[in-house]
Amino acid sequence: MIDWRSFEELRVNSGMLHRRSELVEQAKGFGRASVRTDLAVEARDLARERLGAEPDGIVSDEEKGDFARAITVRVLTPEAERVTGKRMGTYVTIHCPDIRVSQKEAKEEVAKFLSSKLSQMMAELGIGPEDEVLVAGLGNWNATPDAIGPTVVGKLLVTRHLHRVLPPEKRGGLRSVSAISPGVLGLTGIETAEIIASVVEKTRPRAAIVVDALAARSTTRIGTSVQIGNTGINPGSGVGNRRFGITADSLGIPVIAIGVPTVVDVTTIVMDVLGAISRGEDQNIAELPPERMRDAVVNMIGPDMSQMVVTPKEIDVIVEMMSTVVAGGMNTALHEALTEDEIYEYLH
Repeated sequence: MIDWRSFEELRVNSGMLHRRSELVEQAKGFGRASVRTDLAVEARDLARERLGAEPDGIVSDEEKGDFARAITVRVLTPEAERVTGKRMGTYVTIHCPDIRVSQKEAKEEVAKFLSSKLSQMMAELGIGPEDEVLVAGLGNWNATPDAIGPTVVGKLLVTRHLHRVLPPEKRGGLRSVSAISPGVLGLTGIETAEIIASVVEKTRPRAAIVVDALAARSTTRIGTSVQIGNTGINPGSGVGNRRFGITADSLGIPVIAIGVPTVVDVTTIVMDVLGAISRGEDQNIAELPPERMRDAVVNMIGPDMSQMVVTPKEIDVIVEMMSTVVAGGMNTALHEALTEDEIYEYLH
């Protein structure tokens, strides 16, 4: 995921541009100006471009539906971890290019993919249907592009407070689920990871699921993809840069991360535009290697502009739609007794 050491807390300005304080390295061994992305599938594709072949230690497969597809990328070796910048583990990206304009069935298919892959990932981690789960919605609810986590939490079916008073025969297949939106350091003065670790220590769930906003390499991924990973949230990852890792190592329980891309780096956009304009010309900026091309773009647009990320003007609609889809898929996976119709009835 993106390695941004320091990020000014997202503020609601124009709703279009949000600043971060410093550009730093991404994947080890590929230079300070390599292209950054939080999505494992994009990191795999970038590694393919650099190496001219599928990187060793990476296994991929794809499942297609009528509207969406689920791409699973497994990073299996330290070398694969190095070339992709992603920790060893499993990442599933569900992508539906037309979800914003498609009918209801497309959104439901994405939710079903999410539910299926999340259930599979929990089973692989040894999380049973009766095990308690804590969901943490990361991000700043005052800044729309960073509000995916808190918005999803607001749409979850939380049951821990009911589970403790109901006899087993009355629980009806509803898992014990608790949820928290810990905010960001600039609002609370407390590191997000410290808050979550304290809640885990007190409530003792079997596993944690963290939901966060991500940054993508491609503008086509904004609001059209969902990533699920079993490595948690790592230092520098996510739009708001949570600093300390929220992982199995730090919490002592399995951690699954779910993210939706809401922003793209402005330098990446400029690189894409310059590449498109200059294709076919003799002296072509698009012919530069990615690391040199990024350095050239940073020099051209200046330090202030290069320290921005961009989000669509309709980001409020995107966050509302995708949070409903993600919450629907999570509710179905977490509560096996609920039908699809019941899930969406609870959401609305």
